[in-house]
Amino acid sequence: MLRNFICTFVLLLFIKNLHSQNTEIIVQGKVKKAISGKGIAAKINYKSYPTGSLSGSFNDSTYSFSIFGSSKYQVTASAIGYIPRTVIVDPKESNNNSIVQDIELTPTNKTVRLNHLIFDMGKAVIKPGSFTELDELVAMMKSNTKVEIQLEGHTDNQGSADANLKLSQDRVDAVKKYLSSKGIAKDRIATKAFGGTQPLSTEKTEEARALNRRVELRVLKD
Repeated sequence: MLRNFICTFVLLLFIKNLHSQNTEIIVQGKVKKAISGKGIAAKINYKSYPTGSLSGSFNDSTYSFSIFGSSKYQVTASAIGYIPRTVIVDPKESNNNSIVQDIELTPTNKTVRLNHLIFDMGKAVIKPGSFTELDELVAMMKSNTKVEIQLEGHTDNQGSADANLKLSQDRVDAVKKYLSSKGIAKDRIATKAFGGTQPLSTEKTEEARALNRRVELRVLKD
């Protein structure tokens, strides 16, 4: 009886795994300008992450490809005059066997805010929720080996100016350390700290102070 139950259980697991491997998931999206949202023709490369054993490419403002199984994929879009960007798609995030992932490109003369980079309050400890965005940055720099960047750290203007300057430097140093631990050469990553000297908002609210606490990415060479 127990033996039959175990055999049945193993068979069900095998069938479930086989089904998941054969399920087709459509990944699609649009490459667009970050400010206007208009489509932009780009070189789009996709490959399985992190091995790169399966890959493909497009030259268009849109893309669509099928994936099977549980492997993640990275999609990198690049266009002349814009900062390349990589996103990582996970089959677990599919909705009705579909994943829609648009990619916004920012002009190279602008800075890009790392919106999902989170630190412990008043510290330079990167929280795990930041890793996906940082891994996308790693993948982009590995796909575009000539790109050199500058990480720019900002805080709010509460407290000591010297302490804020040090904190912003410590935070960009922590990001640089993470990127280099993933295989990005240190000489491709410059850092600069501004403390609270360049606020995006001067309002005296918590929302404004949160907006001012940020790390931005500037492309120095592409």
